[in-house]
Amino acid sequence: TLVCYINIFCDCNSGAYCFRALCCKGPPPPRPEYDVVCIGLTGSGKTSLLSRLCSENTDNVVPTTGFSIKAVPFQNAILNVKELGGADNIKKYWSRYYQGSQGVIFVLDSASSEEDLEIARNELHSALQHPQLCTLPFLILANHQDKPAARSVQEVRCHCLQPI
Repeated sequence: TLVCYINIFCDCNSGAYCFRALCCKGPPPPRPEYDVVCIGLTGSGKTSLLSRLCSENTDNVVPTTGFSIKAVPFQNAILNVKELGGADNIKKYWSRYYQGSQGVIFVLDSASSEEDLEIARNELHSALQHPQLCTLPFLILANHQDKPAARSVQEVRCHCLQPI
């Protein structure tokens, strides 16, 4: 444990000097950490999103095979994000990584085909109903808004959040 005392002499408006001691009893308290799972179909932009949040280069991003974990630092907290690959042969294992999660980021490609958007909708609804996730906060990110074929956030909301 670091203990330090800093003595400061200052002018106290009266022309006289006063003594003030500043005491610090160790490093600042750690930022709280939250465990979050990030899911979505292949190509939705999960890896690029996390790379951007970590100020990493996004030029040569490749799809995640299996999973990856990134610590995303913010001013007041750290998100430990488990990014799960979105390929068909990996999606069936997503639920094995849900335990201990405190939140969910669901990334979908807002410029995807109708078929892929429907698959994403079904995966989102499965996640929303999963016993380990159903009480957690969800962030649904409609990615690729810069593409010409992108649906508006309102269109994505209407399509993906209506009951199945």
